[in-house]
Amino acid sequence: MIEVNAKLLKGPVYLSGETIECSISFIHPKSLQHKVSQSNNDAFESLAWASAQIHCQCTTDGKVSKLKPDGDSMAFSDTALPVNTQDAGLQEIATKPKILFCDLRLSPGQAKTYIYREKIPNDAPPSYRGQLVKYSYKITIGTQRVNSPIKLLKVPIRVLPVNIGMDVGGLCNETSDELSPANPFLEVREKEKEIETPFDLALQALQNITARRNPNFYMISNTWGKVARFCLFKPAYKLGEDIIGTFDFTVATVKCVQVSVSLQCEEETTIEDKTKQTRIITFSKHHEVCLGLQHTQLILPIPLHLTPAFETKLVSLKWRLHFEFVTSTSPKLDGPKLEDSDWKAPAELPIETMVWSLPIRLFSTSPEQVAQGLQANNSYRLAIR
Repeated sequence: MIEVNAKLLKGPVYLSGETIECSISFIHPKSLQHKVSQSNNDAFESLAWASAQIHCQCTTDGKVSKLKPDGDSMAFSDTALPVNTQDAGLQEIATKPKILFCDLRLSPGQAKTYIYREKIPNDAPPSYRGQLVKYSYKITIGTQRVNSPIKLLKVPIRVLPVNIGMDVGGLCNETSDELSPANPFLEVREKEKEIETPFDLALQALQNITARRNPNFYMISNTWGKVARFCLFKPAYKLGEDIIGTFDFTVATVKCVQVSVSLQCEEETTIEDKTKQTRIITFSKHHEVCLGLQHTQLILPIPLHLTPAFETKLVSLKWRLHFEFVTSTSPKLDGPKLEDSDWKAPAELPIETMVWSLPIRLFSTSPEQVAQGLQANNSYRLAIR
């Protein structure tokens, strides 16, 4: 028996364009059957070859028209690894396979370790599990004994988009300081100049974009008058952050009975034909009864398993805050009765519901933070008997 162990050295989460490092070990464990009387040739285990490559599979809903993959993405799909026959959907990306070894012989207790490095294409779609389209990534490690079927070890990984566009250059030229609170009691020391990789610059740009507090105020009104004044402290967020806002009801001319805010994504196919589909998916939700309140706040967490906004030739993903205001113009809610300690709500109350959606920008965060928050697995094992 031979064990194949794969361990992701940088964790299971990566940014698009980043280089993956995977340690792949081939181990021939000792067993009680290996006796001294056996010859050395009988004790050896051998493998003919082993290779590794990255695959991205795209699966779609039955109502969505499937695009044919680009020529570049399928250039290296005809390999010895039969992934197309085992996985559902279309192969979106397949990197060029790298041969780890040919004709490997292992004695009992011996192990061989290889480091597989591969760069994720810059234009690769992110990992995404939507209702219309799904993108899933894995490192496929294939090996074969002579005159035996191919064995595959699939190591799933997650790819996050670097969706900062043209903001990188502008932010890097505008400021080189981190937008973090400074301690005036600490001695200021000059930082040693380090060689910054493109991903260090990308993460710094993401930090700068999402750290800028630019409060925006919105007056919420319906046909009867003003409902509330909403303040959103910043329009851009990273995965794992909290969306914080405030409601001011002192300016209202219409009583707001309750308010709910949901974090939603709008998934829409980008194919211009009759089968164009749109799905709205709700995640975190904040609900509060606000009758009689002058001020209240909104705290809405952004889960780490979400996918930031992106767009491909097949689908686009956008994020928004969806508001639902329940208002009433009933005279039963007027007067000083609301301030009375023994005030009771009316048995019947005519209400109206008003909905409003506010687009927000959702970006990636550090891959290490996502991996730690989700406690993803780094190691995988395959036994070849």
